[in-house]
Amino acid sequence: MIVFDKVTKKFPLGNTALNDVSFEIDDNQFVFLVGQSGAGKTTILKMITQEISPTSGSIIIDDFDITDKNFSQKIELRRKIGIIFQDFKVLSDKNVFENIAVSLKVIGVDNSEIKTKVKKALELVGLSKKEMVFPVQLSAGELQRVAIARAIIGDRDIIIADEPTGNLDPKTSWDIMKIFKKLEGKKTIIIATHNTDIVNSFQKRVLVLKDGKIIKDQRKGGYEL
Repeated sequence: MIVFDKVTKKFPLGNTALNDVSFEIDDNQFVFLVGQSGAGKTTILKMITQEISPTSGSIIIDDFDITDKNFSQKIELRRKIGIIFQDFKVLSDKNVFENIAVSLKVIGVDNSEIKTKVKKALELVGLSKKEMVFPVQLSAGELQRVAIARAIIGDRDIIIADEPTGNLDPKTSWDIMKIFKKLEGKKTIIIATHNTDIVNSFQKRVLVLKDGKIIKDQRKGGYEL
């Protein structure tokens, strides 16, 4: 479970990114964060990964109170979370297999186990025949598939995606969203997006943000501002 309790984030120059935001996301729930640029969507995602900290309020992820001043389990927290970016952040000097395997190598997973997990991830995202291909040879949609495979590998519980279809054409966007659909009910999925059609089609929980506040929480809804 993810719990934000009266979370506020003010930056040094006086900009308030989040203002007294509270919500709970249950395990394995599928949630969209929607709102105009600057509404606070990315700030929420960065707080979940502890990239930034709130000015006030508390954030609890499973058994971790990540806003506790004595919190010291950042590595364990990061291992629970897979992150997908709009600009992919795929390593250009590594092939598809190496890009997906890198996080497992860092924590010392056995090579045979890495091969098994990478193969499973490649099958899920539809890239089984591309494991030795380098990023320069891939389309934008294929690069995002690599990014998703990298995010889900290692049995992570929480998948966060910040505008995962923002750089993709409509058809490719739908193909990417079908992958998230496969993960539904198996992982907590939080997607920040501007894509009205996708949000309306999925009919999942929608948190609507405006000026750093949640103005609507629809348990099963569409894109409304």
